[in-house]
Formats: sequence, structure tokens, C-alpha cells
Amino acid sequence: MKKFYLSCLLLTSLFMNAQTEIDGIMMSKNNFCFGAVYQHSSWDEYWEGTFKRENLNLGTVYTESVTLNGNYGVSDKLNIIFSLPYVETKASAGTMGGQKGLQDLSLTIKYMPFEKTIGKATYSLYALGGLSAPISDYSADYLPLSLGLKSKTASLRLMGDYQNGHFFTTLSGAYIKRANIIIERNSYYTNQMYYTNEVDMPDAISVNYRIGYRTNRLIAEAVLDNWVTQSGGFDITTNNMPFPSNTMNALKIGVNTKYTLKKIPALSIIGGYNFVLQGRNIGQSNTFYGGIFYILNLKKATQENEK
Repeated sequence: MKKFYLSCLLLTSLFMNAQTEIDGIMMSKNNFCFGAVYQHSSWDEYWEGTFKRENLNLGTVYTESVTLNGNYGVSDKLNIIFSLPYVETKASAGTMGGQKGLQDLSLTIKYMPFEKTIGKATYSLYALGGLSAPISDYSADYLPLSLGLKSKTASLRLMGDYQNGHFFTTLSGAYIKRANIIIERNSYYTNQMYYTNEVDMPDAISVNYRIGYRTNRLIAEAVLDNWVTQSGGFDITTNNMPFPSNTMNALKIGVNTKYTLKKIPALSIIGGYNFVLQGRNIGQSNTFYGGIFYILNLKKATQENEK
């Protein structure tokens, strides 16, 4: 039970606050955690390749989202997690209008094949497989105000978690395979000219490290996250718009917290912040988020309905 509640957090894209399934916690069997998270992100400087700059034609770029999340415990060792964000973008200057709408639906299977307690220390290993796909017909070729990259993805993550008393640390790494996308023009230029509307999307590797304090009611952690695009990407050319297949690297630091109400132990409140320390072809964003989650015991509810 002590590793049960934080698994209700959220996972979205690179530009959102990656959190949920990459914690070292499992939802207990027959329990369903659901809730919503509001997130606000902004930046007024970005990296054009490795050159950090501002763009007065954009001013400050804002992204807001509300994400619906759910996590069901098939067993104590197997969880199914979903996430669906509604996103709105806008810029404070220039003529580019923002976008709003549903982004990508993600589904993750989280499996814990190993957990062993030695003295006060608990060691756990996890394997996670994920899929995501766009849920609306938004335009990916409209960066930096696009809702997302519109690429179907598949990911595999391996994770280890160590907890001793209330202290814990978690390390994970993932490979993200991205499908090609179709854009609304018949040619485009990267490092060379392409006469097609199909864009080859580079894959990515994600490494996440977190350390903090964990009890039944309170979790507080510091997070270091590194996203690195693999071969096939390219840099934004001088004074040009970003393109979906750009190399997009981000090294982020942040903090996450979760508090479970004493009088309503099924109800949790979460909040957090992250900041891009270093990047390539992305904005140096500040991101804040907050949300609320509730846990239902579906087996208990079914039994009560049958009485």
C-alpha cells in the first residue's frame, strides 16, 4: 500500500510535464485512479540549433493544457495507464494565431517483474511499453504553435526504484520509435530539398532520474530529465520556423509533489514545476502544473451493487 498513490500522475509529450508511469509505484489490483491536471508553460527565448535567441515576431509563446488521466490495477504487478490532453497555444506578438484541441491519446502498460525487501530497503524493477496516436486532425507543420508533432509513437522503458525508509531514488531510460507524418504541402527543405508530403521523423531516447521523500500521504521529489533526438534530425535554419523533424533536445530539472488528504484518503492533490536548463531547437520553457485525483476500488463497488 505504501507504493500506491503517486501512480495517478500524468504523462504527456516532450513539451508537457512527463510524470506518471515513470514513478516507482504501482496501482493496487482492482483500483482505478482518475483525475485531471492543468498545466501552463511559457518561453520567450529558444535555441536555434545551439544558438540561444529571442524572436520579437513571436514574443512569449504560451501553452496551456488540461489532461484527463486514468490508471487501472489489473493486478498488483500490472497497470494500464491512459492520458488525453486538450491543448491551447498562443503567442503574445506577431500574426500567427494559436491552436486548440485534443492532442494525442497515450496508452501504457506498466509491469513490475521484481520487488524484494532487504531490511528497510526495497528494490523494484519495471518494464513499460507505450503507444500514442493523434486523436484530432491538428497541423504538425505549424511549430512552435502546433499542438504536437502528430506522429504515432511506440516506446519501451526500463526502470529501477530503490526505497529505504522514506528516502527513494528512481532511474529509468526509454527508446521512443516515431512513425513518419504527412504534412499539408508537397515539398519541404531540411538539409536538402524533398518533393513529398511525407516527413521522416527521428527517434528519441529519454533518461529520467528522480530522488526524494515518499510516505503514504506525502511525496516530494526532485527530477532531472534528458530527452535526446537520434540521427535523422536537423537544426532550425537562421530566422526560419521550426519543423517537425528538427533535432529537439531538452535537459530539464523540476520538482513534483503529491499530498493525500487525511480525512479523504482516496483523494490526492498534486503540483509541480520544471525548467529547461539546456536545449536544441526548443524553447527555454517554465512549466507549472496542478491537479486532483481520486481512487475507486472497483471490486468493492461491484460487490456493493450486487447486494
